[in-house]
Amino acid sequence: MKNTCLALSLALISSAAAAQDAAPNERFTSCMKTLRSVASSKGIAPASFDRLTSGLTPDLSVLEFLDYQPEFRTAIWDYLAGLVDEERVADGLAMQAKWADTLAASSERYQVDPATIVAVWGVESNFGRNFGKRPLLTSLGTLSCFGRRQSYFSGEFLSALKILDAGDIEPEQLVGSWAGAFGHTQFMPSTFLRLAVDGDGDGKRDLMASVPDALASTANFLHKGGWREGQPWGYEVLLPADFDDSVSGRRDKRPLSWWAKRGLRRADGQPIPVSDAAAGLLLPAGPRGPAFLVFRNFDVIYGYNAAESYALAIAHLSDRLRGGKPFVTPWPTDDPGLSRLERRELQTLLAARGHPIGEVDGMIGARSREAIKAEQQRLGMTADGRPGQKLLTSLRADPAAR
Repeated sequence: MKNTCLALSLALISSAAAAQDAAPNERFTSCMKTLRSVASSKGIAPASFDRLTSGLTPDLSVLEFLDYQPEFRTAIWDYLAGLVDEERVADGLAMQAKWADTLAASSERYQVDPATIVAVWGVESNFGRNFGKRPLLTSLGTLSCFGRRQSYFSGEFLSALKILDAGDIEPEQLVGSWAGAFGHTQFMPSTFLRLAVDGDGDGKRDLMASVPDALASTANFLHKGGWREGQPWGYEVLLPADFDDSVSGRRDKRPLSWWAKRGLRRADGQPIPVSDAAAGLLLPAGPRGPAFLVFRNFDVIYGYNAAESYALAIAHLSDRLRGGKPFVTPWPTDDPGLSRLERRELQTLLAARGHPIGEVDGMIGARSREAIKAEQQRLGMTADGRPGQKLLTSLRADPAAR
């Protein structure tokens, strides 16, 4: 496997260097020829490669997303406000009830609780409502031939071809995110090949059309990642006033007894056990914001998408689905983020003022941000395009559109 990956990397580098000055379509054609020459080592026959890539052309717009990931660039209070709101909690509880038997079977087989499985589903695709609309072969083919991380994306491209060649999913159904994640719980193609399972017994692994397949596959992912049944992901804690936050960090795990001796208290009032169980201290907004002791299961969630804010969203949503409350400590900001309901209200107010924002969907895209900037400037606020409570409150009170 290592030799195959090295050969593929060297071939792609050589191909990219030779075609560096060529027009995009010519460069793409050359790159596809290189990929075709190594596809057989991945179990893809030349005839299958030709059939599945016939007529494929690059979509260079995906390159704009390579350096933008909201979980790294968005303030944590904005990120979580849109992912873990009352609307998603209510939807999650409804889905948990609707798919109770399926979840029970997956939970029993893979030893992962239903709330965590459903939380992944909710964060990844809003319970199947937002798969992404980009044809996977087009996106992954483009990323295999242009931009950075071509070796990684070419591996995912070949994995996607294997999925289609096996017949688990029809080619026209395989759509997803710009980076190649697809289905109810947004697996990358290589993850699908390793961990997807047939949850409904029809002989296929279809994360696009089968909720049972998606939920069982997600449970299997977490199980194989080292999920520990019956143990928490972590919990919110309160820090003493003079706490030294230099000891924080998800990876810097210490015994619970060590944390208890330093004055940490659980935010829900329960005692921290005096034990050798290892936990790290997560401070996503610094020592003035919510603080969390996190265990092995948090690391497993982190493995689904390597961002602490992402893992915290799933962890918190799972707690809410079990009846948990919002965080006790507020975020250290005087302008908190907006829920999706509030974002739709903001978009409605912007549209009423004549801004061409498009669909009122709670998704703050480029046109909504331009409208926000214009209103912020008019109101004497910092024109950064960020949707926050201050702007929403100001527009509610502003009679300009009435």
